[in-house]
Amino acid sequence: MLNSKVLDALKSQFNDGIIEVSESCGDQIVEVKNDILHDVLKFLHDEQSFDYLLFITALDYPKREGKRFDVVYQLRATSTFDEIRVKVSVAEDEEVESITDIWVSAIGDECETYDMFGIWFKNHKGSGGEGLRRALMPDDWVGHPFRKEYPLKGDGFSDRWAEKYLPKGQRHQIEHTRMP
Repeated sequence: MLNSKVLDALKSQFNDGIIEVSESCGDQIVEVKNDILHDVLKFLHDEQSFDYLLFITALDYPKREGKRFDVVYQLRATSTFDEIRVKVSVAEDEEVESITDIWVSAIGDECETYDMFGIWFKNHKGSGGEGLRRALMPDDWVGHPFRKEYPLKGDGFSDRWAEKYLPKGQRHQIEHTRMP
């Protein structure tokens, strides 16, 4: 359970920007507005000792009105082992401020979230100074596979990509099944 002093400090510092504070399965979740996300994460890092970024990921809600994606940040304070989850809802064409200036370890997670969901992190600075790029899919891949509308069996592009790049012994059509 998260120390209540952390939540009180967050509320006093960013009261207007906090949308909701909730708990799920013992995890404290703080939903914030996109325009203060970077400031909230910097505050948690600098003032509240959340020095370890566990992960960044996203969730896709294509039927939700307006803000389709939730970008989720899981943080830990290694001195107390407290954890907090910060999330922000964004529209499909909305950018999220990069946090690579706070945690260098965010480089990979931001690239992966962009690659799989298509969420753009502005001011992203990669390890070599490069910007946001594909992390898991090849550079010439079309689409973002973790979006709900992405076909379960892939699309025609994935078949053409396999024909072009995979040796004949590795080409096979996977039988996808999904139980209801």
